[in-house]
Amino acid sequence: MEKHPWLWIAACCLAVVTARADAQTLHYTILSAGTQAGSEVDTYSQGGRLESSFEFNDRGRGPKIAAQYTIGADGLPQHTDITGVDYLKAPVDEHFAFVDGEARWHSTAEKGQSTAKGFYVSINGPLAESALLAASLLKAKGAVKLFPAGEARLERLTDATLEEHGSKLHVTDYAITGLSFEPATIWLDDDGRMFGSPGKWFAVLRQGWEGSNDRLNALDRAAEDARNARIARQLTERMDHPVAIEHVRLFDAEQASMRDDQTVVIRGERFAEVGPSASVTVPSDAMRIDGRGKTLLPGLFDLHVHAQPIDGLLHIASGVTSVRDMGNDIEELQHTVAQWDSGAAVGPRVWKAGIVDGRGPYQAPAGIFIDTAEEARAAVNRYADLGYMQMKIYSSVKPELVPVIAKLAHERGMRVSGHVPNGMIASQFVEAGADELQHINFIFLNFLAGQVKDTRTPERFTAVGTNAAKLDLASKPVNDFLALLKSHGTTVDVTLATFEGMFLGRPGKVSPDLAPVLARLPAQVQRRAYSGGLPVTAETDQLYKDSYAAMLRMTKRIYDAGIPLLAGTDATAGIMLHRELELEVQAGIPALKALQIATWNAARLLKQEKDLGSIGWGKRADFVLVEGNPGERISDIRHCRIVMKNGVLYRSAAVYTAAGIQAD
Repeated sequence: MEKHPWLWIAACCLAVVTARADAQTLHYTILSAGTQAGSEVDTYSQGGRLESSFEFNDRGRGPKIAAQYTIGADGLPQHTDITGVDYLKAPVDEHFAFVDGEARWHSTAEKGQSTAKGFYVSINGPLAESALLAASLLKAKGAVKLFPAGEARLERLTDATLEEHGSKLHVTDYAITGLSFEPATIWLDDDGRMFGSPGKWFAVLRQGWEGSNDRLNALDRAAEDARNARIARQLTERMDHPVAIEHVRLFDAEQASMRDDQTVVIRGERFAEVGPSASVTVPSDAMRIDGRGKTLLPGLFDLHVHAQPIDGLLHIASGVTSVRDMGNDIEELQHTVAQWDSGAAVGPRVWKAGIVDGRGPYQAPAGIFIDTAEEARAAVNRYADLGYMQMKIYSSVKPELVPVIAKLAHERGMRVSGHVPNGMIASQFVEAGADELQHINFIFLNFLAGQVKDTRTPERFTAVGTNAAKLDLASKPVNDFLALLKSHGTTVDVTLATFEGMFLGRPGKVSPDLAPVLARLPAQVQRRAYSGGLPVTAETDQLYKDSYAAMLRMTKRIYDAGIPLLAGTDATAGIMLHRELELEVQAGIPALKALQIATWNAARLLKQEKDLGSIGWGKRADFVLVEGNPGERISDIRHCRIVMKNGVLYRSAAVYTAAGIQAD
């Protein structure tokens, strides 16, 4: 379950409590990966007032916010004022007031009004706001209307009495629904104040009670597992008889072509018959599915994810039956994969890349940290022994350690990829042994050597924004670089969807990455589409748009050069893979080839082509049935109807609904 709806980044806090006769102040230290990254200070005073300030640094990104609330006797905000900068350093100027029976709110992204009473959920508020909402729901003893839209409900999950340093404290765990794709959990003390939000990567705990993190996190996980198990029982159809999809258009992934009027029969976990409808005999006891007007494709692959439990529903609903995790906590990922593989929760197959990074202020929030050759070799061996198929090198790894990692990883049968470490450019990374590059921005940074001070910081985005449009993509340096990638057999994981909102999103306007699915998303999630991306000026506004267009043109140049592209998102699970494919087609890649990239080519990269990646006799029964023809209109890939993973059938509409998304 979500720890906090504020951002996809959570925070780990240590709180000091001080008090005056008329006030209580909670001091928090924000930690990321066990390292102090910022602070929050919350002061509660008479008249329902809360003043909060917080900031943290996440690899050079992170907000700095000052917030003031006045809470009425009914537990609802009367005034909210939030100012500062957001995670990407764009200005925050957000206000709400309920005066004379009318609610009004405005920010850089939105404005509105209502005569109803409700709880204004801010876009950029502090973690303490979740405690205010939970307290409001406790007072209401039912649903609470949310502004700008939606409603929230509260579920009591469990409680615990903690003992630390001779003191006892009773805390209760609550789940708030209506904010995102899954419930957001928060622990409160008996005074209704936030106690914390535990977690393996990130946690929020009062000072002196840090030792409770593992216990509370285990309780949160148990509640999450129980919820996911209930959902899985409701959604999963395990077939005890054959399934036949008749008269369907079939995507031949190996040939990147469509075959009309095909019939496919599934027995158990495998495809049993595949061929023209006139030549396939459908078993008399089969469940028959009319495929007219629809297209049957192999299960899709997303080759750049950071798997979280909720992602399982989003992937399966969207026809993504296989993923490659590109960096995660070892134990957390192991638990999630076990849940998905056993069927205790709904989710895709997973192949794992182990992430390594150097220690320091810009280190990744998960993974194994290395600063020496000995540590590098130990990390490679640990991941290899655990069955990981790939090593992912992150931005703070010392450049001299790249060949050390690559040599041993290759000896252990693993691929090597990653962010290009600070102090290197992409060509050097490839020559040092990398098999793959993550993210299209690192391609452009290859040509900005000496112009970018530190690629561990947001400069790896902003420098591309100000320079990508100026690069001559037909120049000799670009041609030489593409020839290098071709000669080394390098693959490129472009993650176009990741950058679209970053470069094209503007406050108050719908970001194009979410526009196609916006109306289907939970009401509070929709607001993210209006929040904007990287901050721009009058001078850089059009330049950033032009630079994103250059990213698409570079993607086509890579494709035309015969360099394998991968379909990966590094964004919201499931629905963003559809956007990734749309962007590949927008870049000029034929739709059938884009579909092949996300199916057959992905299976071959993972060495799974004997079982997955195409629909054929004896192969694993992974498929997605969509309305329409995505070979002609790539956006038809969004119209998922039925998804099967390993012979287990799911109704896409029902799975989307379980994650709070409306069926299309």
